[in-house]
Amino acid sequence: MFTGFDPNQIQDDKARQAIIWLLNLVEELKSENVALREEVQRLRDENNRLKGEQGQPQVKPNKAKKNQNYSSEKERRRPKKWGKSSKVDKIEIDREEKLVVDKQELPADAQFKGYESVVVQDIEIKTDNVRFWKEKYYAPSTGKSYLASLPAGYEGEFGPGVRSLVITLYYASGMTEPKIIEFLSHFNISISSGQVSNLLTKKNELWHTEKDEIYQAGLASSSWQHIDDTSTRVDGQNQHCHVMSNPLYTAYFTRPRKDRLTIIEILQNVSQSLFVLNEHTFDCLETFAVPKWAQQTISPWPHNLLLSYTQFEELVNTHLGRLNEQQQARVFEAAALSAYHSQTVIPIVPLLLSDDAPQFRDITDEQALCWVHDGRHYKKLTPFLDYHRQLLDDFKTEFWTFYHKLQRYRASPSVEQATMLSQEFDTLFSTVTGYDALDKRVAKTKAKKDKLLMVLRHPEIPLHNNPAELGARQRVRKRDVSFGPRTMDGVAAWDTFMTLVATAKKLDVSFYAYVYDRVAGVNALPNLADIIQQRSPAAHPIMTSTAT
Repeated sequence: MFTGFDPNQIQDDKARQAIIWLLNLVEELKSENVALREEVQRLRDENNRLKGEQGQPQVKPNKAKKNQNYSSEKERRRPKKWGKSSKVDKIEIDREEKLVVDKQELPADAQFKGYESVVVQDIEIKTDNVRFWKEKYYAPSTGKSYLASLPAGYEGEFGPGVRSLVITLYYASGMTEPKIIEFLSHFNISISSGQVSNLLTKKNELWHTEKDEIYQAGLASSSWQHIDDTSTRVDGQNQHCHVMSNPLYTAYFTRPRKDRLTIIEILQNVSQSLFVLNEHTFDCLETFAVPKWAQQTISPWPHNLLLSYTQFEELVNTHLGRLNEQQQARVFEAAALSAYHSQTVIPIVPLLLSDDAPQFRDITDEQALCWVHDGRHYKKLTPFLDYHRQLLDDFKTEFWTFYHKLQRYRASPSVEQATMLSQEFDTLFSTVTGYDALDKRVAKTKAKKDKLLMVLRHPEIPLHNNPAELGARQRVRKRDVSFGPRTMDGVAAWDTFMTLVATAKKLDVSFYAYVYDRVAGVNALPNLADIIQQRSPAAHPIMTSTAT
């Protein structure tokens, strides 16, 4: 609409400002009209449903609408030159065989010139069913029978091969339990749905210990961590799967909530928060704007004493009943943060890289925000007028140009460059285009300057939170296939094995080989936690700069 129209060409200042105001009014009314149409249709559908009829069918288009694609991958990534690399040198050779030419087909003057190598990959799947004859003795003196034990890895009716394969197919390959049973039936393996479920969720204490060790090593391996979450279902109820990661590991934690108290529990790797009152607590209470009278009430409570959730809840309910639910939550969070920062059991995270969700704020000493996530807000703007679309496109180009400058800074940081980029940020995000929705979005980005430019102080951190989002996407895919666990054993198993799968992939370790090694009792492969410790990079120095 109004193609080619530019109000800046209007000479009269008052007329130009009036036209700009009218254009923004058109955008506002158009946006409001679209929202009202959707609301009216929703109410009509609900009215029809209450009358026993059906609402308007929701027919999804073959392709997503252009303005619904909020991905910024094309803008974020630089095009790479594509080239096919040889994988032959990475293939492990199991056997070699020499092939000969039929001598009757050779001419009389043919001369032998050696061999030409060709690598062919193949796999053989066969059963290894064993009937064990276990020696049995009886001692009259003790009245007991003595029976030979099964070899390591053999438990119940299934050996380490089946047990490892079931775990791999379910957690690493995303197969459902019925499909696993169907797959095994092709090889005459007789296994019930209950037996598959038990192999996947029961007797996993050693695996849970490995997950804890991976998380401990992962937290210690870096001065920063990614964090994100996604919705999930547990026995049909909505819960949240939280993802912690860095380049060496990914860990999953399923919890009923995704508030700040839950994030603190995850950072401390406990099922329920612990609480401590000290000076740090009152700093947090001040930051969280807890009323002064409440802070004075808390002051005589026991200090530097570790309290359980029940103990602390009793104190709050007894003495702070006048606080509303939100204010009480801030009190719990302040004391939980003090317990987290005063403990020495698990490494404390100095910096979190996340989106701008409120539950991630004020937990660690520093927080960095994801540029890709901030860029999505601009992708969600849907201007009606061509003039506003052009303004938006021009600003998005400048946005991603600045992003790539930050990427180059990470490769070669300097205090001088940090100062220049900080000043350029101020200039870019002080832009006033006249398109109100865009200008408000630009101002919101500018307000996050310290967190978006945390890379100037910590050039070792990425500019985006994609690794955590990719980790969350794996849970989404698993959720789409298997819906969700139904028991607490299932929840723990999902979190543990998905942690092992994702971490093994990052460390270039075969998940099946790792599981088989443990199930068979061989224990020849090193723990994933030990590999993380070996590959942990040296701590990066923090640049001393006031640029941001």
